[in-house]
Amino acid sequence: MKNTGIRKLERAGEKSEKHWRIRALLFFILAAAAVIAGRLYALQVVSHEDFRVIAENQHHFSGSLEPKRGEIYLREKNSIYPLAINRDLQMVYAVPKEISDRKETSRKLAEILSLDAASVEDKISDPNDMFEIIKRKLSEEEAREISDWKRAGVYLMSEKFRFYPAGELAAHVVGFVGSDGQNFSGRYGVEAYWEKKLKGSPGVISHEKDTRGGWISTSRKNINPARDGTNLILTIDHTAQYETEKILRETFEKHKANGATAIVMEPKTGKIIALANLPSFNPNEYNKTEDISFFLNPAVSSSYECGSVFKPITMAMGIEEGKVSPDTVYTDVGAVKEAGYVIKNSDGKSHGKQTMTQVLEKSLNTGVIFVEKQIGNKKFAEYAKRFGFGEKTGVDLASEISGNINNLNNLKSDIQFFTASFGQGISMTPLQLINAFAAVANGGNLMKPQIVEKITYVDGREEKIEPQVIRRVISEKTAQEVGRMLRNVVVNGHGKKADVPGYLVGGKTGTAQVPKKESKGYEDGINIGSFVGYAPIDDPKFVVLVKVENPQGVVWAESSAAPAVGKIMKFLMDYYKIEPTEPIDIEKLNWTEKQPEQIDEAPILPITEETKKKNKKT
Repeated sequence: MKNTGIRKLERAGEKSEKHWRIRALLFFILAAAAVIAGRLYALQVVSHEDFRVIAENQHHFSGSLEPKRGEIYLREKNSIYPLAINRDLQMVYAVPKEISDRKETSRKLAEILSLDAASVEDKISDPNDMFEIIKRKLSEEEAREISDWKRAGVYLMSEKFRFYPAGELAAHVVGFVGSDGQNFSGRYGVEAYWEKKLKGSPGVISHEKDTRGGWISTSRKNINPARDGTNLILTIDHTAQYETEKILRETFEKHKANGATAIVMEPKTGKIIALANLPSFNPNEYNKTEDISFFLNPAVSSSYECGSVFKPITMAMGIEEGKVSPDTVYTDVGAVKEAGYVIKNSDGKSHGKQTMTQVLEKSLNTGVIFVEKQIGNKKFAEYAKRFGFGEKTGVDLASEISGNINNLNNLKSDIQFFTASFGQGISMTPLQLINAFAAVANGGNLMKPQIVEKITYVDGREEKIEPQVIRRVISEKTAQEVGRMLRNVVVNGHGKKADVPGYLVGGKTGTAQVPKKESKGYEDGINIGSFVGYAPIDDPKFVVLVKVENPQGVVWAESSAAPAVGKIMKFLMDYYKIEPTEPIDIEKLNWTEKQPEQIDEAPILPITEETKKKNKKT
């Protein structure tokens, strides 16, 4: 019995051990199944997209198709002139692994490409290197010599580059295409403003490949073509731009100025015919320009206090409001005292009874202060904004600023409005200033300045940009009266050197002080001369602005900016064959710049005890 019990226990133990093994095996199978299921889930669900891409990359090829960048042209009388185009240039590169005699290869490359032989040898020194760029943008002669040489391991490759055939011509208008280290894009000017349309849209090409990476010829090739950029034809006239830049450079160099700007505009359309700034740069060699501030377009990206050239705008406000007329008389006592300051006439004299026309002819500060008082501060501020000051013009150029007329926000500060009446204490861009004059010239409408004439799309469509009226600022009657007053300024005042024999030219000078950057007041001995004029007065075709920064050897704008405007205006009348409106005065043909300068601006002086005594005596 005892042995039987033992056997039963042994059989029970064996059975229990068998069950344990079965359970362990079952657990192992289930665990393995769970791991496999988890892995399958991860592969098929979680990482499905990643592995799909890997699989497609093994069997498919895809690449980007780069679009052709749109080109930019200037107008000519019966054609167009290329300003920014695409050009195929050769690049030379080396495959050092294929080069046997590195020293001789380096010497020959340096000789052909005008490079340092040691630098070239250093580039091709690694025998396992598969690619080294030796030089980009080869000349035709360099490319031909490399091609004829036929050296193993030295090859040519074609690259597309942006090219500016005219060099510095209209550089601030066009800008340039530059790289940030990864991508090329438009920088400054039209290139930057129109980047999206000029760049176009990239395309994609894809096809199947075999296990060795070869193209399967029977497979389907998918192509989504690139969409090339649009071409632009600007309102800038090639010949007018060239002559304007030539005259501006003569003025800039003659007076050893710090900077200069010239703009030519059609007043009826707002089209910009020429726009030039100095110093300038060559867009083909922009990387050689050390001071990047040269890239900014001062005509739209820099503001200044324009001085007396603003006086016709103040006069237009007063005439439009019915507060004054060209014949309105006031008594000039030579100075106006306000808020601890005395504002004098430029010549320091009092002129007694003067008409509003004489105020502009003699550029009397007290006269435009008289007009501002009649208008009132609130109305003056409203008109300043209506003329476009304090807001961007909307021109299609990059980095435009709005100027600053914040001093006119405080309606109780009379001194700010008095100085603003003759263009000090408020700032504007040259484009804002000429656009305000264009509004007077065209009969009272403020136009949107236009730089693009036409857009040409890749499908052949053309879109002509129509002139755009922003708003009416003054009446046609007021505009005509101001125009006649400006003609008197040229005949009897400070604008004589801007006159053109045979044409009625009207305009105004301004010699403005330059505010100190880090403190109140103005810089000593530094000024900016401006002249804005248009002609013929009865039917204006062109408005011309010239601004000269810190000219040497002269003080007043009548001897710096005004003669340049006269030269540009004469060229325009001849080039566009504008019929003379007046008999030609032979004496004016011999007009020289030897005439004595007339004063058209004066500093704003704080009232001192000595000034008070003088005023009391007066």
